[in-house]
Amino acid sequence: MESMHYFVWGILLGFAAGISPGPLLALVISETLIHSRKEGVLVSVAPVLTDVPIIGASVFILSGISHSDFLLGLISLTGSSFLASLAYRNIMIRDVHPRLRSVKPQSLRKGVITNFLSPHPYLFWLTIGSPIILKACRTGKFSALSFIAGFYILLIGSKILIALLVNRSKKFLKSRTYLYVIRATGVILAIFAVLFIKNGLVMLGLI
Repeated sequence: MESMHYFVWGILLGFAAGISPGPLLALVISETLIHSRKEGVLVSVAPVLTDVPIIGASVFILSGISHSDFLLGLISLTGSSFLASLAYRNIMIRDVHPRLRSVKPQSLRKGVITNFLSPHPYLFWLTIGSPIILKACRTGKFSALSFIAGFYILLIGSKILIALLVNRSKKFLKSRTYLYVIRATGVILAIFAVLFIKNGLVMLGLI
């Protein structure tokens, strides 16, 4: 049951991260429109190649301060601020306009560089993902693996789905359905932000 709990957390956060506007999603869309759905799919899998060292470094750093509730409380509050900013952006979104550039495909290379240089993976894994992994490890390594699996299945899967939908119909980006789904993920992110605020305040001994 604990593993399923963390798997669901991973699915929700992965889906929200996967369809939320950002540098990598913009590249997924632009490569699909300029070249083909294959190039969009290649960009979608970039996080698998870039996030392993980021996750490892984040878990290593946080495990070193896991005895300090004060520091972990501050990190949890920082994570809640990051989630709240993403939630606000998603809820208030009006349209999606990726920048298109006519260049050679090298999509996987572009995706790796874009994701590695983006601040989002670092902020997410340092303030949100790694604390969840460390907490999950207390119930068993399988719980932590369940969270990571759920997160990446939906993170990559949702981006691939968007590439396929964009390839099939360019009108998808301007559809109300897409905007409503993004706004719905904003609500999900806002709920997680509240949970992280509560967790941070508990660790700081304020509630």
